[in-house]
Amino acid sequence: MLDPSSSEEESDGIVEEESKEAMAPQAGSRISPSRTSESSGGLAPSSSRSSARPTSPSPSAASEEKEDLEKLQRDEEERKKKLQLYVFVMRCVAYPFNAKQPTDMARRQQKITKQQLQQTKDRFQAFLNGDTQIVADEAFINAVQSYNEVFLKSDRVAKMVQSGGFSANDFREVFKRHIEKRVRSLPEIDGLSKETVLSSWMAKFDTIYRGDEDPRKAQQRMTASAASELILSKDQLYEMFQNILGIKKFEHQLLYQACQLDNLDEQAAQIRRELDGRLQMADQIARGGKFPKFVSKEMEAMYIEELKSSVNQLMANLESMPVSKGGEFKLQKLKRGHNTSIIDMGQEDENTLSKSDVVLSFTLEVVIMEVQGLKSLAPNRIVYCTMEVEGGEKLQTDQAEASKPTWGTQGDFTTTHPLPAVKVKLFTESTGVLALEDKELGRVVLHPTPNSPKQSELHKMTVTKACPDQDLKIKLAIRMDKPQNMKHCGYLWAFGKNVWKRWKKRFFVLVQVSQYTFAMCSYREKKSEPQELLQLDGYTVDYSDPQPGLDGGRAFFNAVKEGDTVMFASDDEQDRILWVQAMYRATGQSHKPVPPTQVQKLNSKGGASAQMDAPISQFYADRAQKHGMDEFISANPCSFDHASLFEMVQRLTLDHRLNDTFCCLGWFSPGQVFVLDEYCARNGVRGCHRHLCYLRDLLERAESGAIIDPTLLHYSFAFCASHVHGNRPDGLSTVKVDEKERFEDIKERLRVILENHIVNFRYCFPFGRPEGALKATLSLLERVLMKDIVTPVPPEEVKGVIRKCLEQAAQLNYQRIKEYAKIEENVGRLVTPAKKLEETIRLAELVIEVLQQNQEHHAEAFAWWTDLMVEHAENFLALYAIDMDAALEIQSPESWDSFPLFQLLNDFLRMDYHLCNGKFHKHLQDLYAPLVVRYVDLMESSIAQSIHKGFDRESWEPVKSLTSNLPNVNLPNVNLQIPKVPNLPVPVAGLSVNLPQMPSFSTPSWMAAIYDSDNGSGTSEDLFWKLDALQTFIRDLHWPEEEFAKHLESRIKLMSSNMIENCVKRTRMAFESKLAKSSKTTDFRISPTLCTMFNVMVDAKDQSAKLCAMEMGQEKQFHSQIDELIEESVRDMIQLLVAKFVAILEGVLAKISRYDEGTLFSSFLSFTVKAASKYVDVPKPGMDVADGYVTFVRHSQDMLRDKVNEEVYIERLFDQWYTATMNLLGTWLTERMDQQLHVYQLKILIRITKKKYRDFRLQGVLDSTLNSKMYDTVRNRLTVEEATASVREGGMQGISMKDSDEEDEEDD
Repeated sequence: MLDPSSSEEESDGIVEEESKEAMAPQAGSRISPSRTSESSGGLAPSSSRSSARPTSPSPSAASEEKEDLEKLQRDEEERKKKLQLYVFVMRCVAYPFNAKQPTDMARRQQKITKQQLQQTKDRFQAFLNGDTQIVADEAFINAVQSYNEVFLKSDRVAKMVQSGGFSANDFREVFKRHIEKRVRSLPEIDGLSKETVLSSWMAKFDTIYRGDEDPRKAQQRMTASAASELILSKDQLYEMFQNILGIKKFEHQLLYQACQLDNLDEQAAQIRRELDGRLQMADQIARGGKFPKFVSKEMEAMYIEELKSSVNQLMANLESMPVSKGGEFKLQKLKRGHNTSIIDMGQEDENTLSKSDVVLSFTLEVVIMEVQGLKSLAPNRIVYCTMEVEGGEKLQTDQAEASKPTWGTQGDFTTTHPLPAVKVKLFTESTGVLALEDKELGRVVLHPTPNSPKQSELHKMTVTKACPDQDLKIKLAIRMDKPQNMKHCGYLWAFGKNVWKRWKKRFFVLVQVSQYTFAMCSYREKKSEPQELLQLDGYTVDYSDPQPGLDGGRAFFNAVKEGDTVMFASDDEQDRILWVQAMYRATGQSHKPVPPTQVQKLNSKGGASAQMDAPISQFYADRAQKHGMDEFISANPCSFDHASLFEMVQRLTLDHRLNDTFCCLGWFSPGQVFVLDEYCARNGVRGCHRHLCYLRDLLERAESGAIIDPTLLHYSFAFCASHVHGNRPDGLSTVKVDEKERFEDIKERLRVILENHIVNFRYCFPFGRPEGALKATLSLLERVLMKDIVTPVPPEEVKGVIRKCLEQAAQLNYQRIKEYAKIEENVGRLVTPAKKLEETIRLAELVIEVLQQNQEHHAEAFAWWTDLMVEHAENFLALYAIDMDAALEIQSPESWDSFPLFQLLNDFLRMDYHLCNGKFHKHLQDLYAPLVVRYVDLMESSIAQSIHKGFDRESWEPVKSLTSNLPNVNLPNVNLQIPKVPNLPVPVAGLSVNLPQMPSFSTPSWMAAIYDSDNGSGTSEDLFWKLDALQTFIRDLHWPEEEFAKHLESRIKLMSSNMIENCVKRTRMAFESKLAKSSKTTDFRISPTLCTMFNVMVDAKDQSAKLCAMEMGQEKQFHSQIDELIEESVRDMIQLLVAKFVAILEGVLAKISRYDEGTLFSSFLSFTVKAASKYVDVPKPGMDVADGYVTFVRHSQDMLRDKVNEEVYIERLFDQWYTATMNLLGTWLTERMDQQLHVYQLKILIRITKKKYRDFRLQGVLDSTLNSKMYDTVRNRLTVEEATASVREGGMQGISMKDSDEEDEEDD
């Protein structure tokens, strides 16, 4: 920016422009300054183009030339208007006395641009692609994925960014809100709080968002932007409004210097003149009766009072401005009348200054450099100087040798004398023993003024008689500072009627006592109070011609007031100009004195050059006049329509603000608010007019797509409403007709745009941004609907308006998501039912997403109208219901593919407190209830038939061996969020529908994922899977209506119970049949099919607990019934198997019964064996029978233990098996109590008994069962028989009832 005090280079540039423009008008005709400015402002092309046209242009060319000329004229008028406006703005910035830059405004964030949005998308996509070094867990990656898809890629966000309504902070807050629910839903981890996870995720988000950018640079840029957003210097304000108004740098420089904006006295004087002009204008309005049109005639008198009151308030504000920086002077505040140029004579005594009211304080700096001409003293003599201001303290320099008397010592003094006496003395140390004082060599007495030279000068000293050096000189500098309340000083000749009655040269000081009180004071030397003073209130200063008869003085000027004239004269022209300018500022007069040199210059048409003794301000004024700026500088502010000017500057400022880098939402920056406030206060712009213009501009921007904060609209609207209805928000009671009409028009426009924003709330406030904007919009709408500022609008009326808006919003939102989903009407093309259903499900996902976003981001704003949001959601769903019904109507009755649609919608609706069992939800239930019932009916018939046919063809091979030979088939994935519907396996008799087959099995790994066992039969496993899949499907429907849900559950449980009962019965029958067909000898082996049947019972029991148990209501009656049946069936199966084992043992015992004592067969066998044993090695008879039985028992035990999955059943079987067989042995022996056992019988029974005992003990049969009474009976009998047989010939050959490891090894 160009500094107010221009540099040499800038001055040279401006001089070059001046010389060019001075050479331009050489056509012979004189060009006015304004015309010169036009040529410099870019109007020259019009002259060149017009000169190049033909002399007889066509009508079209003439009209085009006329249009161009009119456009150029309009542009020139616009430029002049902006220049004049800039002058007023510059003065507001240069000397503000009403407003300050606010420091409590909300800090605005940097807005996001299209390029930054694309860059952000790329950075997040790079993270998701794994192209960054950021380490993250799966949960965070999923959160970022959702944020990227839902938020960053949203067209609503792109539109908002284009409108300038999104900041980086908005992006961060949306992500934070997006992940809060996710983090809260994560499981608790010891030592890791949810807040820590949230902070970590936000830190990672910041890293992704920032990318490779250096965070320190970003922080510095943010800090700098924040500082410029908060407070601006004057230079920054000048530069800002240059950009706003399109002012060039050199134009600013000319205006700045010519307006003397760096001269605070000139600016204060300008304000005083403006305020006087406004008071005079108020009086003219009152006298002429040219009032604006008010809503009431009585307001005209009030209007004048308001004008004067506002001016008096400004005077009071100006009066309160300190005159000096330090605030040392207590300013006397004078009571002002309505016209400052005329002082009420009745208050003359009260307003008259006394000499004691004028207090000045000066700071003097005395610097002693050196003494010259000191020759008489010895070189080594010590000399020093003292300095004092009369009436003050005395200071002394350091000591120096006479050969080099230099010091450079500074002394600081404070005095109240405008003409002080400064004494400096030179001393040398006395060498005499009795000398009491040092010897004075010389002195000098000076009388400095604030106008005295500041540099060091040589002064001849007055030497004493004792000093032989008569040409003694001292070099020193005296700087006397000018106090803030002293505006000018110097020597003048003066003569007046009441003061200074003798024409005499005196020292005058122009003193500012307060902002409105100045005094011309004359002083004598060494006096603090003025000798005489003239209070300048009401005086008018102007240049004067030389007065005959007054000797002394060369340049004359006077001060005149109501016949009283005080004549002044200075010794040179430049001093006179400076005095007149200073007094002109002090008097506050409207007439601006023109120096005679300037008048001569104007009269000579620029032929005379400015005198070189004119002040620099006059040079800048002349240069500004040369560039055509004088008309803007000298224009009377009171003659302008500041209402229209302010309207223009506020509009341009708003455009500049909306196009800067901040996400302002229509709020001005603190610097802009400050300038506009100051302009309104200083130029009397009414507050209502200001806010009406502001509202109109904001509404225009909002209608064109800009994002405007409704809180800002609310503030301005409330101000205008309060004013129009007479509530005096700014103290003004008058209301113009124009203001009221404009207010009503804006009120209607505001209502329309607010309703439009509510209709488009998802697009005007996407993802709840700007924060709180929707809530503020609703609040403002309620305010706009009020008839006045007191009577609240009926709640039903507000509710009705919002209801209507939300009804339209439902239609709009549904139409938008249909367009987004690219679903077209079926006009002229064939859409398959499957494709239509797919589109409907996709649309349902979007519908749910919209409703979830509404709840998450917008529900808080509609907290007072929750029922309206529920209605909106129902209306929205009702529109979807039309498309949903149409899609379901064309679906085939044999198809069950529409169930995922129900699950999708129902899972969302049942979790929503307001929508659960609402209108749409009930409609959805009505649609699907018949479908569910029909599906369950078909499944029941299908499963029943599959059981019947399956068991008829059942091979009872375990599933493990079956599935190894079956191909893999795709079964429904039960782990999906929306389980697929299990298909019907076979056609149902009596129905004509073509039902698809359900696959029976998958791989064993899938079966293991559902069941603990994989050794059941194919039919049973198929049954259990179907029942489980069907129940899972019904359960996952989460039917919302409780009664129907209970009915479905009861029916499914009953069906499962019946199916499992049928399965159990068929399995028991198959078991009995299989067992009956098997061998009854020791060759019998437990086949895997029998084990499979046992496993079917085990699975049936496990599945019945899950499939047949009612959670509530019927007290698990189905489960208890089927459980009893299973237990009974298992008991029967165990009894059948035990009976089989007993029958096999009976066969063994029947074989050895042939050796009973006393039978012919026994004697024959004994003789034959004895005879044969003499010649050959005869095997032990009966050992193969014992070994065969032991092998059978062990194989049966191992097979049952390995294949049957239920340990309880195995233990029960082994217990009964052991007990039954042991009882059989005991019974057999009891029957032969009176007979002695054959040795072979004894050996077989000992081996069978011992092996049975050991094997069943190894299988876990309890000792209480093993060591039963029957076992003891058998053991004792066999022991006695063993003892008897051992004394016979041949003995037992090592077989004994006693435990023997060797025997075990031999037997094994």
